[in-house]
Order: sequence, then C-alpha cells, then structure tokens
Amino acid sequence: MNALYMTCLPSQIPISHGTPTKSISFSQFNLSASPKKWDSSTLALASISTYHHQIPMVDAENLEAEFGAPGLSFTSIGDNCLVKMALEDGTMAKLLLPSGLITSFKPLMWHGGTMELLHTTVSKSNGSIQGGISLGLDCRNEDGVSWSPNSWTISGVCGSNQESIQVELISRNQEWESEVKQIITLGQDVLTSEVLVSNSSSSSLHLTGSILCHLTVSTPDAAYALGLQGSDFSDTPPLETDFTIEVAEKDEGESFWNLFSSKSNGNKKDESLKLEKGEEQDNYKHLSQQLSKIYRHSPRNLTIMDRGKRNSVVLRRDSFEEMYLMSPGSEHEMYGEFSFICVGHAALLQPLLVRAGSEWRGNLMLFNPNS
Repeated sequence: MNALYMTCLPSQIPISHGTPTKSISFSQFNLSASPKKWDSSTLALASISTYHHQIPMVDAENLEAEFGAPGLSFTSIGDNCLVKMALEDGTMAKLLLPSGLITSFKPLMWHGGTMELLHTTVSKSNGSIQGGISLGLDCRNEDGVSWSPNSWTISGVCGSNQESIQVELISRNQEWESEVKQIITLGQDVLTSEVLVSNSSSSSLHLTGSILCHLTVSTPDAAYALGLQGSDFSDTPPLETDFTIEVAEKDEGESFWNLFSSKSNGNKKDESLKLEKGEEQDNYKHLSQQLSKIYRHSPRNLTIMDRGKRNSVVLRRDSFEEMYLMSPGSEHEMYGEFSFICVGHAALLQPLLVRAGSEWRGNLMLFNPNS
C-alpha cells in the first residue's frame, strides 16, 4: 500500500484548504496536460496495451497492490473492478473497469453530509449498470473504418486524499497508432473527466460522440436549466449508448425513442410531434416535459437546479462545441428510476477532426456549489 502518491503538477490540483465557497473561477483549473513525470519511489505505474477487440480481465487484487493508497482502492465485482476515490472530507467518486463508467460522485453539501449527484440503474435486459458519466466516442479514419474505445486499463494515478486524486485510463488501437485517455480527477466539490485523443498515424481521424452525465433529481418537474437563452437547438431522438437509460412510457410501454419516429402509427401524440430547430427563448428552462435536444453556441458553464433537493450542479464544457440535454418528463414516480436529467458535451452534428500526428482534448467538469 503506497503511503503517498503526490506527483500531480501543482496546477492540476484544484483544491483550497480554506472554507468552501459557493462560487468558482474555472480559470484556476489547468487541465491541458495529464501527468507525465512520475516519482517511481511513491507511485507505481502500469502501461498495458489494449486492443479494440479485446476485453481484458481486470485483476483487482493486482491493481490494489500496485496502485492502492489512502483514498484509492480497488475491489473485484464479478468480472469488473470497482475503483473508489475518497478524500478526507468525505467527497467520493466511483468508477468501473474495464468499462470506464463513473457510477458515483458524492461531494460535501451545505448540511454537512454528502449527496449523490449521479443517477444509475440496472438494465432489465442484461443486468448491466446504466447512467452515471460515460464516454461514447467513434473514431473514423479516412478510409471510413471506425474504432470505439470501450475497454480501459489504468496507466497511472497521482494525488493525495487530502487534496485531489487523479486516475488515468487508457485505451489503445495499435494497428491505427492511436490511443484515447480518460483522466478522471476528484477534488473538493469537483469531478472532472478529461478526454485526450492522440493520433500518431499518417491518417486524420474524425471523432463523433459525447460525454454524457445522468444527474439525479427529485423529479424533472423540479429541475431547471439556467443560461440557455439564445442558444441554437435541434430536436433529436434520445441518444442510445451502452450506458444511456432508456425511458419507457408510463402508460403505453412505448420507448421514449419511438416518440421521435418519423413513421406515424396512428397515435396522435406521434403525428403531432415535429423535430424542431430554433433558438432557445427560455433562460430558466423548466425540464418537466419530455425533451431531447442538441444545443450549439450554449454557455461554457451550465447550471442544473433541483428545487426539490435544494441543490444545483454546474457543468463546464471545454473543446466540445455541442451540448446534449434530455429530460424523461415528470409523469414518472418521484425519486424513482426515471428521476434524472441527462446532459453532456457532444460532437454529433459536426465531427471533430484530429489530424495526423496531433492531439485533441476535451472535458466535462462537474462543480458542486452547495458546500
């Protein structure tokens, strides 16, 4: 068990030991680089190649022996490994390997305890965990062949449980000479998932996809999105990934996706539904109705407020040019399976270009202003 693993660069530790505040200056966070210099006396490293067609076995016992430290633990759960990151003040996050799914973020709240901000559920079809924060990325080369990083291994960790803990995940495609990293950082009131795509090949890559975050709310009827006025939007069918929660109609047993079908089935609700484009007029958008939209020219910082729980969450967007917002509507039970809002950063309408020999970085940052 490592007693100390403080090898993060000072600019990567967005922590203050003073009294928590209710505002944040995002300029203090430097997420432009992942740790590259490691002290072998305080931190063990692993660099494990991961092919896109392989799902490696995760050995939690070996990970615990190699990376385990105060505030960082690894536990075997079936074929998966649960990674727990915990700070001394009680702030905690959890993620699963090899999927890379972040299943929990519990920051310290104004009442002195912690509160879960992410929403997860178990799929009825295959028993897998859905929701949380997930990366869904499609990398397509100039020949039209695509690869998606969906199996992750740990390439390094750094930090301390007194300030911040960072876990770096990697997924490689050696045939393409490309790799994708997820750099997950837990700090006081902050959880960041940074994505780094490195293209060492002679061919450009076109990226499409998203980082999606399922935020738990008391009910969508109590949830509001603040600051979207003036943003361009396009209605879209709800995104379907391995980790998105499919919402069924309460009375009809019909999937939310089907409500957006262009084919009429005689249902008046389907006949009247149109995929609209326009400019958002509401700066205090009530999320009580079913909606699924992609926004462009939206603010870098978006606040989701839950009047039922008396808390809010700020999402920070960098490099991604689009934002996705979905509400399952308020017809479902409060504090139930569908008491969530899905929001994330995306490249869906316009792919991102990573030229040969270059890199691309983007991130999703959650900030808790309620401490």
